[in-house]
Amino acid sequence: MSRPVVVSGPSGCGKSTLVNKLLSKEHYKNKFLFSVSHTTRSPRPREEDGVAYHFTTKDNFRHMIDQGLFLEWAEFGGNLYGSSKKAVTDIASKAGNPVCLLDLEMNGVKQLKALDEQKKGLNCFYIFINVPSMEILEARLRERNTETEKSLKKRLDRAKQDASFGTTPGNFDVVIVNDDLDVAYSKFEAAMLDANPHLKPKPANNIFGDI
Repeated sequence: MSRPVVVSGPSGCGKSTLVNKLLSKEHYKNKFLFSVSHTTRSPRPREEDGVAYHFTTKDNFRHMIDQGLFLEWAEFGGNLYGSSKKAVTDIASKAGNPVCLLDLEMNGVKQLKALDEQKKGLNCFYIFINVPSMEILEARLRERNTETEKSLKKRLDRAKQDASFGTTPGNFDVVIVNDDLDVAYSKFEAAMLDANPHLKPKPANNIFGDI
C-alpha cells in the first residue's frame, strides 16, 4: 500500500501550485489521488457531489463523528469539514496502488498525527510548505484583492501560528520554503518520492551494456 501524503501550509504559501504541477506530469498520471472531504456547506456552481466534496447535512456529519468515521474534522465559517477513513481506503483499494493526497489545515494535521502516534492512523508522510516571510505572504494576499483589512489580519495571524507549528522540528517530515517555485517544486517532488519510492522513474536500460 502506498503511504498517504499530507500537504499543509499557510494560505498563500503556494501548495496548490506545487501539487498541480506534480499532477500535470505525465509520469505521475493517476498515481496521486486527492482524498475527497465531507462538508456541510452548500455546493457552489459546477461543484459535483463526490468530486469536489461529499456534501452532507450537519446531522449526518455529527452522526459520522459519533461513529468514529473521520480521521480528522474541523469547523470553519459555520460549516463542518472532514476527511473520512473510507475516502482514504477507497483510494488505497484502486488499481495501480495510487498515493492518497490530503490537503489539510493545521488542526487536521494535528488530529491525524495524534492517530499516527497512537498507531491508529495511516502512517502519513507530512510535508509543510512555508512562505519566505510574513511580509511576502501579506503582499501575495493583497495581490489577490479578495481580503478586507480585518480578514487579512486574521489570515496573517493564523499563518504565523501555522508556521510556528510547521517549522517546529519533528512536526513535519519535510519543510519546504516556497521562495523560488522551481527549486521548491524539485524539493516537493523529491519528498513525494522519498515517501513512496516505488513511484521513482526506472532508469532506461542500456541495450549496448557498459562500454
